[in-house]
Amino acid sequence: MSSTGRLVVSVTGASGAIYTKRFLLQAAKHYKEIYLILSRQAPQVAHTELGVTLDPENFSTKDWLGEDLPQIKLLDSKNYYTPPASGSFRHDGMVIIPCSMGTAGRIAHGISDDLTTRAADVCLKEKRKLILVPREMPWNLIMLRNMTQLAEAGATILPACPAWYTNPQTLDDLADTVVARVLQNLGLDQTVQSEWMID
Repeated sequence: MSSTGRLVVSVTGASGAIYTKRFLLQAAKHYKEIYLILSRQAPQVAHTELGVTLDPENFSTKDWLGEDLPQIKLLDSKNYYTPPASGSFRHDGMVIIPCSMGTAGRIAHGISDDLTTRAADVCLKEKRKLILVPREMPWNLIMLRNMTQLAEAGATILPACPAWYTNPQTLDDLADTVVARVLQNLGLDQTVQSEWMID
């Protein structure tokens, strides 16, 4: 399928706001339209971890990401009358970063109780790329089984496990080791991190 230049991104209330920030800054370089879904808890996490204020009623990427990125369009997480809720809306994939275990569990069991879970369900039924970036430890048996079910349904499970072999010097560098793998799994040529043993 040819590229549409569209990406769906969801941010849940899991810890790991730095991954969201770093990913969106990179994704904005590759996509003409990014449809962003924030859970109710996501702004609280961003404030706690990054010291930024996210106001869904007066959303600004500059306040959050430090840049004006007009291609990022914020959607109402409870509004099903939006493009990603329908299989007829074509896009290049969906990334849930970070993905809470509650969100993963609902998707694994077909519970579409908000726009994130509905959009993810659409990805699975339409066989589109769906990447979940969980940040939780340890995993209990329920979580493990949910991840197995999601993988069997076609999702890519990409845990937020930073790599150290690149000798990251900052927290941003460390987060970017995860961001680079997400970009690669979307099929993008990324320059955030060099390939192993390739200069």
